[in-house]
Amino acid sequence: MAAGANAFFGPRKTIDETLASTELESHRLRRNLSTFDCVVLGVGAMVGAGIFVLTGQAAATEAGPSITLSFALAGVVCALAALCYAELAAMVPVAGSAYTYTFATVGQLVAFIIGWDLVLEFTIGASAVAVGFAGYLNALLDQVFGVTLPDAITAPPGDGGSVNVFAIGIVLFVGLLLIRGIGMTAKATITFVAVTIAVLLIVLAVGVTEVDTANWDPYFPFGFSGVAGGAALVFFAYIGFDIVATTAEESRNPGRSMPIGIIGSLAIVTLLYMLVAGVLTGMAPFKELGGDAPIADAFKDLGRDWIAAIVYVGALAATLKTVMLLMLGQSRVAFAMSRDRLLPERFGRTHAKYGTPHKITTLTMVVVAAMAGFVPLSTLAELVNIGTLFAFMLVASAVLYLRATDPDRERPFRTPFSPVVPWLAIAGCLYLAGTLPTDTWIRFGVWMVLGLVVYVLYARGSSRVGEDRARESS
Repeated sequence: MAAGANAFFGPRKTIDETLASTELESHRLRRNLSTFDCVVLGVGAMVGAGIFVLTGQAAATEAGPSITLSFALAGVVCALAALCYAELAAMVPVAGSAYTYTFATVGQLVAFIIGWDLVLEFTIGASAVAVGFAGYLNALLDQVFGVTLPDAITAPPGDGGSVNVFAIGIVLFVGLLLIRGIGMTAKATITFVAVTIAVLLIVLAVGVTEVDTANWDPYFPFGFSGVAGGAALVFFAYIGFDIVATTAEESRNPGRSMPIGIIGSLAIVTLLYMLVAGVLTGMAPFKELGGDAPIADAFKDLGRDWIAAIVYVGALAATLKTVMLLMLGQSRVAFAMSRDRLLPERFGRTHAKYGTPHKITTLTMVVVAAMAGFVPLSTLAELVNIGTLFAFMLVASAVLYLRATDPDRERPFRTPFSPVVPWLAIAGCLYLAGTLPTDTWIRFGVWMVLGLVVYVLYARGSSRVGEDRARESS
């Protein structure tokens, strides 16, 4: 058997081969991101629809006031995975995130499956958040400016309308921005993150004056199982820190920027989530927080309409940049797969002027716009969490594998307390995944089976690495 091949999992692309794949000019992304940019991208990817919607819904249906501990639990699981991501992203600074790392460890088959999983995660996530943006914009026009638009242009067929025009419009805007360059994307993200953080600080400053501690009693209305169930639900709010890893190839100093960007952004967001959750559940009884805009609703019920209007603006900024960063992550993963010819190679080339993967970004824009415009939000959001947990487990496994098989390779950042941390990351992800509904597992399994069919019928035969291995063995 040729070096780097595996009879069951397919050929394995070594780390050196992975790094060499970025040397061709037409397949290389430009290094424009600073460490600060990476932190902002991580914060920007996470502080979005989750904090403005899921906080209240999870409190009302799963955890009650102990939703603060749900955020802490989800944050701990993400932190364990983040330490693993940081080691691999610094060691293999190539676009593709978990897909790339798996290819360099387990082999082509599992790499394709995880890439297939990430494509689903980012595409559905971007579509769902785009629908959320459209909902906030429609609510802002209706409740603040008195402009009520017909359902025909603000809702998909499944929700009583014909097309969600706002959702399509924001996706097209974001797609064009991404094509123009990662530097412009980072600058736009900084602006949106600044607006979002400013709004959340106002929420905290004003909301803390409205806290009634009686609303925190009982603190565990659903017991610890409620904390765990809440963590599984709000886990969606953390989806995005791994987007920093997808930009490793575009970082000027990945050995420094990746660990700081991934771990730093996660720490900032976890603290912010816990503070907002604590204030929100103190402002109103948790059973009243199940609406689509719980933070704005809580302030309106207290007669603070001007704060509610500010919250709408912050939600728009947060959801817009979340759409942008999820589409960024999707395009980078698909770009890496196309460069390896596991997807059509024409999508693995960059724009001559902007240095961005413009073809796969355009395709992503079209698919996300179609889903956001014509599919209901509830349908879009069903598969995201389990796919992310699956990716996290494979990244932790990759750290364990490389520590055993390639212990002498230079590691600019090392996951501390290995192998304990990677094993805890795997266990934590399995625990949260186990709390998800059975039908979610079934849908995820169907998607994975479809991926296997695509792999067998197309990817395995067209793979660049598979072709190289065949030549080596002949």
